[in-house]
Amino acid sequence: MEYVALAARCTLGIVFLVAVAGKVRGRAAFEAFRRSVPALVPLPRGRVPATVPATVPATVVALEAATVLLLTTEFTAPAGLALAGAVLLAFSLGIWHALRAGSRASCNCFGASSAPLGRRHLVRNLALIAVACTGLATSYAGPQPQLAGAVLAIAAGGLIALFAVFTDDLADLFTAK
Repeated sequence: MEYVALAARCTLGIVFLVAVAGKVRGRAAFEAFRRSVPALVPLPRGRVPATVPATVPATVVALEAATVLLLTTEFTAPAGLALAGAVLLAFSLGIWHALRAGSRASCNCFGASSAPLGRRHLVRNLALIAVACTGLATSYAGPQPQLAGAVLAIAAGGLIALFAVFTDDLADLFTAK
């Protein structure tokens, strides 16, 4: 079970690290992210503010960065897994709100993107919430992992993270146009 927790930590750590890096890699990337946030604010129709206070996007980046830091040590990993699940749930609610409102906002999850929000983003987040919950449930299970098993768990977590990060590209690849 400790290998499952390690794979979950690795998956979420990579996903959140790529998300932070994509948003702070430059002024244009952060501005694109900031512009996408109003469509995700879960307020009744017609009540979404034209602009969102600068603190909201900055808080999102800070929470993502805190998640990465918490996932790096075994002692703080349960808090990191819980925070990852909570942040992903908030993102999922925002995406669900945007889809219900018919918004064609771009997904700026990992930086600037031209892909509009869609069900695949919601499914991806729900799968990552499941990873966080599974990791949290198994994070207290047993002794330190053996080296070979830890390497496999980290590799599996990295592979799962790649699927999550490149959701839009994979969807485009397998969707007939």
